[in-house]
Amino acid sequence: MSSILGIALLALALSGSTMAFAPIGGSSSTHTSITGTALLQKVTETCRAVAEASGHEFNPTGNSAEELVQACLGPTATGDVSAAKFRSALQDIYIQNGLVDRDFVSSAPHHFNSEAFLEGRALITEGVASIKANIRNENFKAARETLGRVLHTLQDFYSHSNWVELGYTEPYINLIRPDLPLENLAEVDTATCSDCARGTCPNPILPNILKEKKLTSGYMGIFSAAKPQGKCSHGGAADLTSTTVPRGGINKDERRSDNSALHTAAVNAATSATLQLLDDIRGAAGDSYFLRMMGIARSSVVCFVIDTTGSMSDDIQEAKSVVYKIIDSKKGTQDEPSEYILVPFNDPGFGPMIRTTDPDVMKEEISKLRPKGGDDPPEMCLSGLQLALTGAPASSHIYVFTDAGPKDHNLKDTIVALIRSTKSTVSFFLTRGRSRRRRSLSASPFDTYKDLALASGGQAIEVAKKQLPQATDIILDSSTSALVTILQRARNPGKQETFPFMVDESLKNITLYITGTSVRFTLTDPAGVSQSDSEGSGKLGTIQAVGNLRRIRVNADKQIGTWKININSNSPYTLKVTGQSTITFIYDFVEAFQGPHPGYAVISGRPQTGQPATLLLSVMGRKGPSSVTIGEVGLLTTSGSEAFSNGKATDMGNGDTLVTVAEVPEGEFLVMLKGTDIVSNSQFQRQSTTQMSVSKVNIKAVVDSSMEPGKAFSLPFSVMTQGPGGKYTIESNNDRNFPMHSPPSLTLTTGQYAKATLTITPPSNTPSGTDATLTIKAKSSSGADSNYAVLKLSVVTKITDFVQPLCTVVSVLADSCPEDVSQCDLFQWELSANLTDGNGTGIGSITLRQGDGTLSYTSLSATVIQATYNSSCCSNIVEVIAVDKVGNVGKCYHSIVRSSGPPAFTLSLPLWLCLLASAFMARP
Repeated sequence: MSSILGIALLALALSGSTMAFAPIGGSSSTHTSITGTALLQKVTETCRAVAEASGHEFNPTGNSAEELVQACLGPTATGDVSAAKFRSALQDIYIQNGLVDRDFVSSAPHHFNSEAFLEGRALITEGVASIKANIRNENFKAARETLGRVLHTLQDFYSHSNWVELGYTEPYINLIRPDLPLENLAEVDTATCSDCARGTCPNPILPNILKEKKLTSGYMGIFSAAKPQGKCSHGGAADLTSTTVPRGGINKDERRSDNSALHTAAVNAATSATLQLLDDIRGAAGDSYFLRMMGIARSSVVCFVIDTTGSMSDDIQEAKSVVYKIIDSKKGTQDEPSEYILVPFNDPGFGPMIRTTDPDVMKEEISKLRPKGGDDPPEMCLSGLQLALTGAPASSHIYVFTDAGPKDHNLKDTIVALIRSTKSTVSFFLTRGRSRRRRSLSASPFDTYKDLALASGGQAIEVAKKQLPQATDIILDSSTSALVTILQRARNPGKQETFPFMVDESLKNITLYITGTSVRFTLTDPAGVSQSDSEGSGKLGTIQAVGNLRRIRVNADKQIGTWKININSNSPYTLKVTGQSTITFIYDFVEAFQGPHPGYAVISGRPQTGQPATLLLSVMGRKGPSSVTIGEVGLLTTSGSEAFSNGKATDMGNGDTLVTVAEVPEGEFLVMLKGTDIVSNSQFQRQSTTQMSVSKVNIKAVVDSSMEPGKAFSLPFSVMTQGPGGKYTIESNNDRNFPMHSPPSLTLTTGQYAKATLTITPPSNTPSGTDATLTIKAKSSSGADSNYAVLKLSVVTKITDFVQPLCTVVSVLADSCPEDVSQCDLFQWELSANLTDGNGTGIGSITLRQGDGTLSYTSLSATVIQATYNSSCCSNIVEVIAVDKVGNVGKCYHSIVRSSGPPAFTLSLPLWLCLLASAFMARP
């Protein structure tokens, strides 16, 4: 499956016309620049509010994403902070924003074309409801993807309509307030534009339309030049209606000599509208959840998938011990996990998945696990792992404890697809059960786990139960912030080989892991100092051997430069080298596409065979992307005979690099990156962990709306192969076990797409905000080739309440506050207010956004809620946020600053907010 990558700079590399704030000559703003500007501003505001509320200063050292994340997370804990999650969250939003221009290119509502104002607002309304519901259920990726699409439609309004031509400079609030009417829309039989013979004119809107403030937008025709008589066109080479009188167009996507002022006005309005919507979502979500949606969280996530059958008593006890050790030893540092996930499995049951940010809750939940049953191996391990992969954040480290092979082996391909889609790492702790006599003691039951560990960049660690406490140190190693992979290799069959790897100045806690039997090795540093496997504690580090695992922790006083490890074994083995560093990268495989709106598309499945591979990398340095340079990047085979295909790198700015690899290696490969850390002038090396390969099969599917509980949802998809035609098996799976139907097979003709439809029905009692991860796989009859598509679907209950909560100030007692601000801390002021949601769903939460005082209120179940705010006179502003049960947000603001003098403190508030009276934004 492919999805368009909405990164403006990439579009510069393509020829042809574009639309929606398209860049020309680098002087135009784009969806990405508008979205990025607003997101960074809103995240900065939120981080500052959180820091100040907890008594910390918020002082970013620069304007890069890395420095913003460090300032946001740094004050409350020591240690390195990685910006990888934040950059990945931004990319999720940018990608889905751009997706609208490809998958909905001819849909007028998605772009507010052809005067489709009501339909366009309906898309925004549905999308915002889905975002808020997803955030409430901690389905942050689904929320980000919907946010990207909604922002595209919202931003297009200001470029494609005549809003700014009418003289408006502020956003049209009614677009995100469905309880307010869209007013003064031009009728379908009302002419709106004058003819522009040369195609581009400064302002072709008819004078009477401007005078009467009638709202219109340009008609867009991809396949037809027809439009209602006298109506404006969108304009541009891709718009066939632009040659029909009245000719020309009114879009402000590009900055031209004839529309420079209008383009700037549209950009400013679109940016303000984006901020307005983000503030509404922030209000509904709360600061903590809003930042988590944006990937502002410590990078470590503890995720355990645990077999709870009768013979697993020792394993469960060790898992408890590790969790307690992580929680107790890493509290108050950046290594403290941002989230804990637990998935138990047995036979025939598995789950539920337990997610929490509270370490005490995790302790309580894992303490509840009790071994029982399971005398007939194998177990439902892969079903439990599927829940973890779909529920955990991307790039998580997942640990599976079991002593039996998988009963649900049919899910293996789905697990591989999810591993590749999420880029998560899965490690297995495999023990031999003492009481389960019927279990085979051979390695064969564990082969599936070894394959999955290798595919994800994890380890399959085989130990006796009594050795398990020694093996779990690997969990403590990886439950840390800013973890990076320096080197990863696998050899099957084993052979003697020397593996060089580069250690840079930024790396800390460097650790090597070797899995295999009868393995001998020697580690050598850049100065030529060596240590063999027989030296448990030597000049270079400490070696720990348990089961099939060898763990080497390098001493803190490591040498900078090229290290080498020589491994000698005739048996299969794996090697992985990790460390802690804020120098890292994220990546996606992309493909170019043509058409009216050419660009690059992110590939969620495997890249196509027989053509160059293209990647988009975002590189992060210690002081932002400008503090590193890329030297070499390409694709590297992980197993067998080593091959490296160097790529051609094109700097796209702001840390983004487009890499084209002309010859893709055969078999499984990883991404290898080498460069220079400018801060220390030392060379660095990083690798991806997730194995990838190419395929001749391609699957396309587009999610265009959310699902409703109890209603069947139809998802069209299409499959194509560049290989031999014939019958291809179609397999579909979802992690919620929603009833689903899809054709069992499709007959393909080489080079042609075959269309099909999948139907999925969430039960009527499915909570609003639930997400479902859907995997579609197509496989040739011979089994030689296959590919997959992974999609996120959201379940959202239809909303009829769009009215914001209302606040009425009852009294303000502030007369005692002195004019002399030096005496303010000696006096108090008080505000009393009544809050109500009228006939709505009821107020679900009340929080204090601004103000250093205390807020108290009566029961939320009351029809009228009485709220009281008490504060020192030094804190002279209060802002209260009330959110009803479907996410409508009301804001109550009051200031006791006397108009006769300057305020006691300078506050970064918009002027319009400072002038508001003490009430929520009024209902209509």
